[in-house]
Amino acid sequence: MDEVRQHKYVLDESEMPTTWYNLVPDLPSPPPPALHPGTLQPAGPEDFAPLFPMDLILQEVSQERYIDIPGPVLDVYRQWRPSPLFRAHRLEEALGTPARIYYKYEGVSPAGSHKPNTAVPQAYYNKLAGVKKLTTETGAGQWGTALSFACALFDLECEVWQVGSSYDAKPYRRLMMEVFGGKVHRSPSELTEAGRRLGADPKNWSGSLGIAISEAVEVAATNDDVRYALGSVLNHVLMHQTIIGEEAILQLAKAGDTPTHIVGCTGGGSNFAGLTFPFLREKLAGNITPRVIAAEPASCPSLTRGVYAYDFGDTAGMTPLMKMHTLGHDFIPDPIHAGGLRYHGMAPLISHIYELGMIEAESVAQTECFSAAVQFARTEGIVPAPEPTHAIALAIREALKAKETGEETVILTALCGHGHFDLAAYDEYLNGRMVDNELTDEMFAAALATIPSVPVG
Repeated sequence: MDEVRQHKYVLDESEMPTTWYNLVPDLPSPPPPALHPGTLQPAGPEDFAPLFPMDLILQEVSQERYIDIPGPVLDVYRQWRPSPLFRAHRLEEALGTPARIYYKYEGVSPAGSHKPNTAVPQAYYNKLAGVKKLTTETGAGQWGTALSFACALFDLECEVWQVGSSYDAKPYRRLMMEVFGGKVHRSPSELTEAGRRLGADPKNWSGSLGIAISEAVEVAATNDDVRYALGSVLNHVLMHQTIIGEEAILQLAKAGDTPTHIVGCTGGGSNFAGLTFPFLREKLAGNITPRVIAAEPASCPSLTRGVYAYDFGDTAGMTPLMKMHTLGHDFIPDPIHAGGLRYHGMAPLISHIYELGMIEAESVAQTECFSAAVQFARTEGIVPAPEPTHAIALAIREALKAKETGEETVILTALCGHGHFDLAAYDEYLNGRMVDNELTDEMFAAALATIPSVPVG
């Protein structure tokens, strides 16, 4: 008889984690604090209060290792969580590799990505605080879709500024946001002072996440019953995503396997953090020893080519200063198809652990990413969103190395969303119109020159 192979590892609802994990207390040194841009002193709760409810501010600075997930949030999570873990047997066979490849699939959520893991609690805590409307930015549209969905559940208005190049290229993402009740604007827009000012410069026409953040922050900061919600970068956002890694630990135990390599795509960092932070906890405790690799786009390589410095989270300079790997808040990346990875900076917490040597980083060009994506789709049957194709490409690299070396290799990655609304990108790749634009150091110079000067010590 043919061998019966297990492709899918699932958890019962009763096994779903009921706490989020905070990596900060387990680190050998604390991450640098955010700074008030005027005084250059550590930012306090009052500096964040115009943008976030106090529950989220307290989570942002928390030193608690675990934070309970509220019951109403768990009730929503149960609509799609626990999400499945798959063993990629057919991809392994196509590669001819002895490596074992697992992927945690977050595309089963109502929004089609991992983003509701934080959108739902953010909407919940804002509703508790009496907020009437949330503003936000989005790149490819996954975050805007997730927040529109979450706001609909908690009877909040949702206003989204979408990066111009993605707004133009991905009309069905916009429509999905509107189906959930979100109001979507192309950024830069004429609706805000920041949008009008930055949009006057032709180089900004394609937009950036930094510009879209400026517009959303401006509206939130100038209206008492409006707050801002961020889909990545900040500590509380990364923490909400750790339910991914916590589930994956339980599922790999069912598979009887331990990862030697963990690979996640990184733009702002939420998907990568969600998958890897619980495993880093186990690595710090001496229980496992995996390599942990961040995969980022070659066209927006904040970890591999950025500088580690205090910088604004937005283009207009309205946010507190955060110490992170940055390409400069004025940097406008090429309008690649992985719009969700086009952010000028990396999450401060991920930047910090990169500096500590706890993780590695590699950049990948988009043609290699889409080659990997097509091979994945033709073997595993899921069309990936452009963002996780970076991690798939690195997973394939490592699997092929195992083919050469014969070393036991167990690779875990997170497929953070499906590509059903990204087929125009696949059309470009399949018909030979996709190109890789080489970035020179001179292309980064202008934006890097705008990074604020912050005295050391």
